[in-house]
Amino acid sequence: MTAALEMPPITECTVAGCSYNDHSSCHAKAITVRAGSSAECATFIPLGAKGGLPKVRGQVGACQRGDCVHNESLECTAPSIRVGAGADPADCLTYSSR
Repeated sequence: MTAALEMPPITECTVAGCSYNDHSSCHAKAITVRAGSSAECATFIPLGAKGGLPKVRGQVGACQRGDCVHNESLECTAPSIRVGAGADPADCLTYSSR
């Protein structure tokens, strides 16, 4: 697994309804990008309560999209990613198929 210091940061999250999002900044320690019909952020939680740590900026912990050009051994190798509305309310907008 990639060391925490090497995990790609989430530079922007525009999903206002996510408990980990505060002013377009993800405060989950790490997210998982789910495999399926879209590159969905599996960490998305639509609750009223805020979660995460205020001084933490989210990173990509795991990526299940083996067909992404940035995926190497289920780890994200992109320099950074953006999360926002796509096919689902919270998708990895940096996802690009091979």
